[in-house]
Amino acid sequence: MLRNVFTLFAVMLFPPLVFSQTLNTPMPPVAIKKPKTFENFGEKRVDDYFWLRDKSVPDVIDYLTAENSYTEAFMKPHEAFRETLYKDMLSRIKEADENVPYKKGDYWYYSRTEMGKQYSIYARKKGSLAAAEEVILDLNAVAEGKKFLGLGSFSVSPNGRLLAYSLDVTGFRQYTLSVKDLESGKTLADKAERVTSVAWANDNKTIFYVTEDQTTKRSDRLYRHVLGGTPEEIFNEKDELYGISIDSTRDMAYLILDSSSSETTEQYLLDANKPQGTFTSYLKRKENIKYSVDHRGKQFYIVTNDKGRNYRLVVAPGGKADPKNWKELIPHRKDVKLDGVDMFKDFFVAIEKTGGLPQLRLFDIKTKKPHNISFPEAAFEASPGQNAEFDTKLYRFNYGSLVTPSSVFDYDVATRERTLKKQQPVLGGYDTKDYQSERVLVTAADGTKVPVSLVYKKALKRNGPQPTLLYAYGSYGISMPLAFRSTLLALLDRGMIFAIAHIRGGGEMGKQWHDDGKMMKKMNTFTDFIDAAKYLVDKKYTDPKQLVIQGGSAGGLLMGAVTNMRPDLFKAVVSQVPFVDVMNTMLDASLPLTVGEYLEWGNPNEEKFYRYMRAYSPYDNLERKAYPSILVETSLNDSQVMYWEPAKYVAKMRTLKTDTNPLLLRTNMDAGHGGASGRYDYLKEIAYTYSFVLSQVGITK
Repeated sequence: MLRNVFTLFAVMLFPPLVFSQTLNTPMPPVAIKKPKTFENFGEKRVDDYFWLRDKSVPDVIDYLTAENSYTEAFMKPHEAFRETLYKDMLSRIKEADENVPYKKGDYWYYSRTEMGKQYSIYARKKGSLAAAEEVILDLNAVAEGKKFLGLGSFSVSPNGRLLAYSLDVTGFRQYTLSVKDLESGKTLADKAERVTSVAWANDNKTIFYVTEDQTTKRSDRLYRHVLGGTPEEIFNEKDELYGISIDSTRDMAYLILDSSSSETTEQYLLDANKPQGTFTSYLKRKENIKYSVDHRGKQFYIVTNDKGRNYRLVVAPGGKADPKNWKELIPHRKDVKLDGVDMFKDFFVAIEKTGGLPQLRLFDIKTKKPHNISFPEAAFEASPGQNAEFDTKLYRFNYGSLVTPSSVFDYDVATRERTLKKQQPVLGGYDTKDYQSERVLVTAADGTKVPVSLVYKKALKRNGPQPTLLYAYGSYGISMPLAFRSTLLALLDRGMIFAIAHIRGGGEMGKQWHDDGKMMKKMNTFTDFIDAAKYLVDKKYTDPKQLVIQGGSAGGLLMGAVTNMRPDLFKAVVSQVPFVDVMNTMLDASLPLTVGEYLEWGNPNEEKFYRYMRAYSPYDNLERKAYPSILVETSLNDSQVMYWEPAKYVAKMRTLKTDTNPLLLRTNMDAGHGGASGRYDYLKEIAYTYSFVLSQVGITK
């Protein structure tokens, strides 16, 4: 009876869409206010929309559905334009395609797509690429009858007979592990839930996997499982700041259990030939010291920040873990960050970042002489490719830029010659010479030089401000890659400039760049972005009436903060799966990610962090004033940023905004943090977003 009363009340408050008789536009839904008071450090915060957290209550789904209906009604005039954008983007991709095969053991592995099918097909060929194809996992067949499908782990046993793979069917990033016998084609009875990483022992029958906590989604337990037997829990990380993962070295000598917080690491090693043995700590954890271990011959190689935040590389002769025995191979450098090392039998590759750009530096182990793999453009993206073999003379890497389609190269270590294995096909007559990329330095308020990358069509007349989409992230030390995306051509070919602000909090300029945009320096992230936007306006790239901004997840926090701070600077905002309810989320240790992220944002249970975070939390700093046009996109099954954060944000803003600009909330009811899983559905989501972006600057065809 009580449920029926609440449902009736919800219908009254979220009625079928009503249209203004004068403007013929839909009226937005109004959410119920159910005040809930919180008190911290003498401050009372009243949250009128806390009730939206419980999606089992019909009122919640009713509200989200009403918002979706309102958004659809508002965007209805752009429906044909949206379809045009989708067809434009679809026409640029090769629908039936295949990635570059890579060798592992006796097989060549690859994935491919087929015309009209949403998901990839994973296959292999034995001995040579001329051999018959063996399909080992067809995600299209698995996805039948499902609204979402995500592939997590994908690991073939050392002898090539068994495939361990995990699938998520809700979008909540909750994966179920299965094992398939590739000779018989049968799926074994062995299964495990909530699996986050997997590694095989060399006996081809023992598998190690990590599972996550049911409530907080922290990866905390390691299991050893002999196929056909009962899983055995062998490790439990109890410190809530740490999460664990399992992997193996490329030479297949060791299994490595990594336990890390965002600032501290401890790794445990097990001989991969002795799966019933015990994982042993290589170096005991020491606060603010991170390291990663790799193996070659009888030596361990360690990347560590023990001598500086940008890391160095050392070798431990004879495998001795005592730092007194270490020999330095790459010193710490203030202006170069060592992101990692790819280790092989006769060489290794240092993956570095300098001047905001990636660098691949190859070291011959015999001659001990390094050299850089050179790249032709001034601004680009380069990263390690699929390198499964330990004993090899070739190194595979990926290369691209804002104008150069993603390319896969094999690099001959001895001759230094590179072979292009594949460049991403871009259909429709794409020519890199028709587009221009730039990289400018913006002076922030404190004098820091902030890189901004731009791309636009050369035919664009730069005799005045142009429509511009400015994107940024700025958290966790994550760098925004200068990668080519064919979907961007839908914007560029219609006269838009696309820009990326590489603001502090990211990792483009080294570890200090991250440090200067986190914790008690988080405000730098927001002011850097505002300074980048002002630069684009001052230099006549754009103006506030033509500037649209976009960010997702922690980038959605950025969108919320800068919109509160400078709403006059932007025409429109796209905020995707935004982390906007900072105080409530970070004060609730039961939520996924919260405790582990105290080291990124601060712990608001301490007053200094509470006051600082309270000053920028987007939800808590909404006020009565005019805001830009805003599209907020989220997913009901998001496990990273819960759907209620953007829902509450929109509900509260509706009661405060003094403008007539659109405020739209669009919730994907069948997906998670990354949106739709099928490639065609994903393109349709991009087309939807771009139809909003373009229409806000007057482009509708």
